[in-house]
Amino acid sequence: MKDKLRVMSKTQLFAGRASMDLALKIAAKHGTALGNVIVSTFSDGEFQPSFEESVRGSDVFIIQSTFPPADNLMELLMMIDAAKRASANSIVAIIPYFGFARQDRKDKPRVPIGAKLVANMLAAAGVTRIMTMDLHADQIQGFFEVPVDHLFASSIFIPYVQSLKLPNLTIASPDMGGAKRAHAYAKYLHAEVVVCYKHRKKANEIDNMLLIGEVAGKDIIIVDDMVDTAGTLTKAAAIMMENGATSVRAMTTHAILSGDAYRRIEDSKLTELIVTDTIPLAKQSAKIKVISVANLFSDVIKKITSHESISESFIC
Repeated sequence: MKDKLRVMSKTQLFAGRASMDLALKIAAKHGTALGNVIVSTFSDGEFQPSFEESVRGSDVFIIQSTFPPADNLMELLMMIDAAKRASANSIVAIIPYFGFARQDRKDKPRVPIGAKLVANMLAAAGVTRIMTMDLHADQIQGFFEVPVDHLFASSIFIPYVQSLKLPNLTIASPDMGGAKRAHAYAKYLHAEVVVCYKHRKKANEIDNMLLIGEVAGKDIIIVDDMVDTAGTLTKAAAIMMENGATSVRAMTTHAILSGDAYRRIEDSKLTELIVTDTIPLAKQSAKIKVISVANLFSDVIKKITSHESISESFIC
């Protein structure tokens, strides 16, 4: 009886318009070229993506972060649907920044759970796997009925922190919800932890902030999953410097940076803001350092296609 040979599916990488720069880096690290996609736009703004090469029987990876506007999410959904209707073998949505993740529960009456709605839409479109990074809430993985590869920016941030050789390193969380993340970093780096307690009147507006822990004479690194208006980070940095910190840096995965964020960062007590390229920067700043996640995503793509464990891609 002849041995049955396993037929490996062809791997093809494509990108939405919002994440083209990152996708080009991922493809280069992977050793392949991005597939050809064109987007036709109607006069009223409606658009239609089209794969300009066959994806039949292929393992298709579509790279697109879903930060605003909502067109970025809609474009991803339409590309997934197009790949499904073109008979792709599997469709992996690589979503470096998973938008609407702050809406992971009902925190008051008559509001949606936006993260769950997005998960349902991705499933309805035909996605067979999700790859993302530093979800705002870990439980969002449970919103999906398909495998989710949840990567952590710690694997690229920690080597950078170690390269700084800070003499009195202390890890800080900007709020109570991030204490678990801060503790994970601190445990790996053998550092202490401080926490900021903040109270909000409404979204993106801090009412007051208290510091829990000793920061005098310490080199502080605030860790968080995202920076939006930068109000929390800059206020935390100011409080820590007032309490005797030697220096304050912030390290956040997703650089949303809306509103007056750039001005706040430039005018702040922060020595440096370290971010990744899951979201492209609207403009450059001398205080913002970008570390690419392209190597990490490329490595995980290779491991998925060769059916290898991805556990070695995690640090903490």
